[in-house]
This record gives sequence, structure tokens and C-alpha cells, in this order.
Amino acid sequence: MTKLSVNINKLATLRNSRGGNMPNLIKSAKDIESFGAQGITVHPRPDERHIRYKDAYDLKDVVTTEYNIEGNPIPKFVEMVLNIKPTQVTLVPDAEDAITSNAGWDTLKHKDFLRDVIKTFQASGIRTSIFVDADVEMVKGAAQTGTDRIELYTESFAKGFLEGKKTESIQSFIDAAKMANKMNLGINAGHDLSLDNIKFFKENIPNLLEVSIGHALICESLYLGLENVINMYLHRLK
Repeated sequence: MTKLSVNINKLATLRNSRGGNMPNLIKSAKDIESFGAQGITVHPRPDERHIRYKDAYDLKDVVTTEYNIEGNPIPKFVEMVLNIKPTQVTLVPDAEDAITSNAGWDTLKHKDFLRDVIKTFQASGIRTSIFVDADVEMVKGAAQTGTDRIELYTESFAKGFLEGKKTESIQSFIDAAKMANKMNLGINAGHDLSLDNIKFFKENIPNLLEVSIGHALICESLYLGLENVINMYLHRLK
């Protein structure tokens, strides 16, 4: 079964919009795990507009499943991850003013930088993953960095699926996954995956280990309820 890691950034956005502590991120993480999710993901940004660095630290002793911290490995981020020692760190090439992640790493251009950062994290026993586009050459480049896994950036698939082009939009992801399998890289995926498209994606990607889902899952939960939606994802990921 592909594991479900729930990204709780949107809950932090809702909390920050009014100040105070509603919704309570610590309680939310505990509840999400109790509902069956196999991981919690956070993506703190330099401006802390949703997840704050303090949140990442506060969740350290709360998350009992897999704890995944995403972000651009700027010095402050690297220091935080090394202090927390989550299960996994996912490296994302976000600009500081990015609204959301919008591209994977150029693993050829940034190979040396990524290799050094990855060695640093792995030396502390932290599993590493690199956010990449569904491009065979980028997967090959990722393998040269020594990373444990890649996370396929799935926005183009989600867009094609919505437009009725699911067969065409999935092909580059199948190719990238096959190359990752060949290079002994674990495969994660995330960005705009939803209840509508997750089953088709999972069925077509060989050896998909984990998906990280936040925005769609929280939006769907407004109508269907958080516990119900998590179990709907788990059913589709079997």
C-alpha cells in the first residue's frame, strides 16, 4: 500500500488568518494520525506565512508516524532539520516569495549542491527526497546526488487529468518512475493530487511508496469531514 502523508500547511494558514491557536496544529496532527494517516508533512517557508519554524519543532515529539519536513535547504532550514531529525526531509527549490511549489530541481545543474546537503542530512540518519519534475534526465541526475528518494511533482498530471487527458498526462510519470526503479530510488509524489485522480495515479506508477497531500485533502474535508476523507484516500491507495 502507498502511504498517505497529510500536509497540514493549510490548517496553519487558517490558524494564522485570525491569530490565536484555532485550529490547534498539535491536536490536528494527533487526530490525523488517529484517523489512519501514515505521516505528517510540513513545509515551513522563510516568511512563516503558514507553518512556522516553531510549529516544526513543536511537532517533533508529537508525530508518531512518519514526519516529513519539506523546504528549500537554506541555512536556517538545514539547521532546523538537523535539530529535529524528522523521518524524512524533502528538498524543494522554492523561491522565497513562491505562493506554492512550482517546479522540481534541475538535478544536473545543482548536483554538487544537492549531494553536499544530502550527505549532511544522511549523516544524521534522516532519509532524503528530492522534488523533481517527471523527466527521465532529472531522475538520472537525482540518482547521482545520493538521495534516497525522489518526489514527483504532479501538477501537470493533475491538470491533464482534469482536462480529460489522463492517459497522455500520466506517461511521463510512468517513464520517470521506471527510471527511478532502475536507479534504486524510492518514489514519492505530491502536488494537486486529489480524491478524483489519486487512484488512477497510484495504479499507474510502479512502486509508489508515499504521497503527500494537503490542499485538496483539506478542501475536500470541508464538505466530507477530515476523518472520512483520510479513509477515502487510504481506500484508493490500497
